[in-house]
Amino acid sequence: MSLDRESKLAVTLGDPAGIGPEVILKALADPAAALKVTVFGDRAILQQTYDRWRSIHPTAAASLANPETLDIIDIAADSKWGSIVPGVGSAASGAASFAYMEEAISRTLAGEFCAIVTGPISKTCWQAAGYNYPGQTELLAAQAKSQRFGMLFAATSPHSGWTLVTLLATTHISLRQVPDALTPELLSEKLELLVECLREDFGIERPKIAISGLNPHSGENGKLGKEEQDWMIPWLETQRDRFPQVQLDGPVPPDTLWVKPAKVWYGLAKEAHDGYLAMYHDQGLIPVKLMAFDKAVNTTIGLPFVRTSPDHGTAFDIVGQGIADASSMKAALQLAAELASRRTAVKIGR
Repeated sequence: MSLDRESKLAVTLGDPAGIGPEVILKALADPAAALKVTVFGDRAILQQTYDRWRSIHPTAAASLANPETLDIIDIAADSKWGSIVPGVGSAASGAASFAYMEEAISRTLAGEFCAIVTGPISKTCWQAAGYNYPGQTELLAAQAKSQRFGMLFAATSPHSGWTLVTLLATTHISLRQVPDALTPELLSEKLELLVECLREDFGIERPKIAISGLNPHSGENGKLGKEEQDWMIPWLETQRDRFPQVQLDGPVPPDTLWVKPAKVWYGLAKEAHDGYLAMYHDQGLIPVKLMAFDKAVNTTIGLPFVRTSPDHGTAFDIVGQGIADASSMKAALQLAAELASRRTAVKIGR
């Protein structure tokens, strides 16, 4: 898939006290990221990050994009919410990161941009600033008025070229809440989103999807939990009738679900499923981060525009040291451009 270089991407700075400014400047310095990008954030903070990098690595200035060369929608943090201290998350940094997101979403919904790539934020700092969204995914869905949405992670293996695609059925809730949150209606919605995503965004018309069980050994015939026997297995039969051109396997025991994708990721096997539906946050993300910590991209599906994000947090503890890894941000930019191009091609084809 050749990238549409005219696609305009909105990139939010994330928490200005975190590593977002550094990984964005590193990613945009890469010639492979020569995309049409507008950064939503604080120009002064980006400049400070650039100047600090040059003082630490005086012979490697080209490793960061110079903010003077970037298209930046300047939302000055200090003048609105108080001082931003690098490496110290606060209500001020939370309010700033929220403002960057709101502006980017507004302009994208207005048609100025085809995709949003979001820098990492601190949910604690959002809450300290008075914003009680569980995360950026929920804010995006609320602002876009999307009733159906999902948190999906995609990563392409450097060993085999295979792409791991994992959708979470539930996201930022406690483990105690998961069994009550899971219902046939919820799983039907998430599965429909995953099928649509694999077809429209990844071009797989007849996808193979593995669906995880909830309990150890998928309940072992009701001995280790009854959800699989009581409703998940009957529900899955209805979905096979609903999607006759999709191979649906499950409920697969969670402890063995990831064996085949791990082998394909490392080039030890040739075939795995095209998509995986995990029941809860850690069930899906522990294997994703184990295999692809610096490669995975968080993608919100079900929105009227593309949204991607690096699969890491603010890393306040390493801010200012110049050691933040920009691989996931680069992958997020690349995937956003690819998905936006493919969606445009699909619309034209229709």
